[in-house]
Amino acid sequence: MKNREHITSGSIVKTVLSLAMPVVAGMFMEFALHITDFYWVGKLGASAQDAVTSSMVVIWTMFAIISIISIGITALVSRFVGAKDMEKASFYTRQGFVMALIIGLLLSIIGYFVTPQMLRFMATGESTLLNAIPYLRISFGFAFLFFILETVYAIFRAVGDTKTPMMIGITTVLLNITLDPMLIFGWLGIPQMGVAGAAVATGLSGCIATVWATILLMRGKAGFIPGNLLTVRPQLSELFRIARIGLPISSQQMVFVVVYWFLIKYVHQFGESAGAAMGIGNRMESISYLTCYGFSVAASTMVGQNLGAGKADRAASCAWGSMGVAIALTSVISMLFLTIPNIIAGVFTNDPEVLSIASDYLIILGLSQVTMAIEIVLEGAFGGAGDTIPPMVVSVPGSLARIPLAYYLCFTLDWGLNGIWWTLTITTIVKACALIIWFARGKWKMKKV
Repeated sequence: MKNREHITSGSIVKTVLSLAMPVVAGMFMEFALHITDFYWVGKLGASAQDAVTSSMVVIWTMFAIISIISIGITALVSRFVGAKDMEKASFYTRQGFVMALIIGLLLSIIGYFVTPQMLRFMATGESTLLNAIPYLRISFGFAFLFFILETVYAIFRAVGDTKTPMMIGITTVLLNITLDPMLIFGWLGIPQMGVAGAAVATGLSGCIATVWATILLMRGKAGFIPGNLLTVRPQLSELFRIARIGLPISSQQMVFVVVYWFLIKYVHQFGESAGAAMGIGNRMESISYLTCYGFSVAASTMVGQNLGAGKADRAASCAWGSMGVAIALTSVISMLFLTIPNIIAGVFTNDPEVLSIASDYLIILGLSQVTMAIEIVLEGAFGGAGDTIPPMVVSVPGSLARIPLAYYLCFTLDWGLNGIWWTLTITTIVKACALIIWFARGKWKMKKV
């Protein structure tokens, strides 16, 4: 297979870029979608923007759960592809698909009913709840599709094909961006749905993407025919094997997100404008996150396949190379946050209070964008090796520390909202330093999956 040979030999930087850039391109289309959502919803006022921000924290939790499957599948499929055992790669593809379907359907049902309770936990205001409850319930209604889609994307990326997910992602995001204003404001005779229209647009686009990606997978686009994915009999022992690999990193992601539930609860103590500003800051910070995610995927795939091919030293070089390129890119983003925060935030709001809070957020977070790159890429490298305990040990306590630290800086020292933003920056720097030291020890090279 050409992709496999390219990954286990030849120029590391060239391979890193060839794997990462399609993912980054796809992720930037996702970024464009989030920006478009927030831009159009912003026309409805600060409470509408706060509704999307509050809901987004819950949706992040859903994607953290999805990563239990996607991380496990990436490690297993990439390892067996590297070892040229396509029968095993096909087997775990089928098991991962059925696992995604089962868990996704359960989450869709549970999430729909507990939506109000989750939003109230975050101290969401009553005017915000009017928009947030229907938005989040619609999002949960489509959740199972995204479980399937992210699992199929993980399979393509595990074999070294990052272009297929990019192609599907860009096409469906363009559809989503087109549907957004039509459904939110009721253009072309479509009933006006307000904030809920943004959720419907995302769900419909996700449905098309899921069907498209699944058909391509079943037709052998990943380099092997997985068989009929819809009649698979799940084997509990193998589902647990997938979960055992994915759960440590997924757990740290869930802790990371749940911590945000508390942080946004603190933010809401300062009103809806603070929540809207946090949404602007989160979306701009996602430029760095999505960029780093592309290089995390590259590191995961290259480490997994090179270990499978018995090339541990090359696997390490691939991880460090992916991290280096990600650092270079996030350095540019950091400089923009530090130098023109008012201009960036001004794209989304003309409210002076929201603009001031969001600008402070971007300046403080600008100091930790490079260390975010280190953290995310090395998590991917550990995941590709199937050694997911180290990033969990670093990330979980690092994330949990944000709750008391934010409270202390925000309320005890009376730093206000800036205490929350400083908490994020300080903990990101500490976690990145710890991961570099742990990864450099090299024990992940001997991990069995």
